[in-house]
Amino acid sequence: MVRMTDALAWSVVLGITGGLGLWSILSLIPRLSRPALITRVAPYVIDVSAGAREHLSPRSTGPLPVLGVLVVPAVRWLRDVLASVTGRGDQILRRLRQSGSALSLEAYRSQQLVAALAGVMLGVVFVVAVANHQQVSLIAQIIIVVAGGIAGVGLRDYLLQRAATSRIRRLTAELPIVLEFLALSLSAGEGIVDAVRRVSQVSGGELSRELARVISSVNTGLPFGETLGKLSRELELPPFTRCVDQILGALDRGSPLSEVLQAQAQDAREESKRELLELAGKKEVAMLFPLVFLILPITVAFAIFPGIFVLQVGF
Repeated sequence: MVRMTDALAWSVVLGITGGLGLWSILSLIPRLSRPALITRVAPYVIDVSAGAREHLSPRSTGPLPVLGVLVVPAVRWLRDVLASVTGRGDQILRRLRQSGSALSLEAYRSQQLVAALAGVMLGVVFVVAVANHQQVSLIAQIIIVVAGGIAGVGLRDYLLQRAATSRIRRLTAELPIVLEFLALSLSAGEGIVDAVRRVSQVSGGELSRELARVISSVNTGLPFGETLGKLSRELELPPFTRCVDQILGALDRGSPLSEVLQAQAQDAREESKRELLELAGKKEVAMLFPLVFLILPITVAFAIFPGIFVLQVGF
């Protein structure tokens, strides 16, 4: 038997990595032979032939066909297992929409799987590093590896939740300004669709981008009210949902939209003030920790130390 040394182990790993890299480069080299008849005819019948569309569609296996055929089913199975364990598909879709991410649920599951594998690898590295210095039981090793995988999935979820919360906060801050611009455009004589189009063009915030998507949908023939209601349901932002309900109600009743939008802008500003006061009240207790444990002891030390020093020198 060949004794496995560190140099031999690194040689095996680097050799496999180099072989896969060369294989990837060779698989991307274009073929010099003439294209087959089906390849030449498929672009002309792609509109009427499902087989032509399937033939011209990009392969999902990537630059390594054989490795892709072996790995992709395993990745899909692991992704399905992760989805069955974590669940919360609707909640993840809502957070993806709130964060403005273009990822699909499958792509996000794949990122969760990569994060879990990265956590498992870090756990394995940590176990190997600790095992070199002291003996670790098998159960503890398994727990550390599993904890690394769970930490990877939790970290990805935390990053998504943080991105969604941050974007929702920006949308809430931009809402009063956008409503005031809409009210000003309506007062100038423009219609609601033209006012939304103008605001989406002159502004560059998150809410303006969402309104630009609404205008794009309206340009394709979808009703304005239906598209705006769908946006409010996707974002699940309470001030914006109330505003959309008021706008749709005013459109149905024929009420003046300018006054409605001004009232909604004022209500949004008042709600922002209330949320700021609530946040300040919650942070008041947290601000006492540095005051009590850092600033106050240092102040007392500076006040008492000179007297103690004088007493020691005098005696």
